[in-house]
Amino acid sequence: MFRLWSSSHHQDNDPSQHEVKINELKAAIGPLSGRSLQFCTDACFRRYLEARNWNVDKAKKMLEETLNWRSTYKPEEICWGEVANEGETGKVYRANFRDRSGRTVLILRPGMQNTVSIDNQMRHLVYLIENAVFNLPEGQEQMAWLIDFTGWTLSTTVPVKSARDTINILQNHYPERLAVAFLYNPPRIFEAFWKIVKYFLDNKTFHKVKFVYPKNKDSVELMKQYFDEKNLPTEFGGHAILNYDHEEFSKLMTQDDVRSAAFWGRDDKLPHYGNGHSGAEVAPEPVCLAPVAS
Repeated sequence: MFRLWSSSHHQDNDPSQHEVKINELKAAIGPLSGRSLQFCTDACFRRYLEARNWNVDKAKKMLEETLNWRSTYKPEEICWGEVANEGETGKVYRANFRDRSGRTVLILRPGMQNTVSIDNQMRHLVYLIENAVFNLPEGQEQMAWLIDFTGWTLSTTVPVKSARDTINILQNHYPERLAVAFLYNPPRIFEAFWKIVKYFLDNKTFHKVKFVYPKNKDSVELMKQYFDEKNLPTEFGGHAILNYDHEEFSKLMTQDDVRSAAFWGRDDKLPHYGNGHSGAEVAPEPVCLAPVAS
């Protein structure tokens, strides 16, 4: 029996069969239109299959659930003006540097929490995940997360339900989008929270989470394999100065909203924000876009 399972498992993960599996998944999903068609690129099908160990039936179920979620949550329609207040402290934002593989980087600072609405916090995070994916260079499919625990206490920690919902969205609707998440120098009291949260992680995601401690040489060296020290902020053991400027970041996000709207065909739906930066007034720079958020 083990031999039969082993043979089947090997076949599912046989690279020579991957294109066949992708075509099987396409056929299983059936005809698509509109944004679902834009979303379901070959790279998208590949990620969902990878997340489910190349099992077509499981990947189909997962992808259908994502398409349903996107049709109701509409993450591509969230604009910065709707979530800007969540970002005032810079608790989550896209870094102005990439890792050694060219991945976009999200910096998360849970100690800078400034709001209480879990729903709004989630929309803010989803917006930035979409933005990180939108800004991936061509040929790169994944992002990296850097989590800074400066100022983190049990009183500022997110509720377990919020952490679970965040993990579910990342794992189920952005599979294989996360390359690595570095948790830098978490306090000892974080261990109690981690013992609960880690059970929400699937095996693939669990092994992408890396703890880094300044006095642990091996963990520091692992981080250096992903990041150039000159780009890393001092908060993460690097040499760069981390200064989050909310006004400047808002201008950048407004520019990205214009490009995203053009990609998804929703140019007429851009709101005009009260901060003087309307989407229509920003001229986006031409960039080479990877398949967006699929």
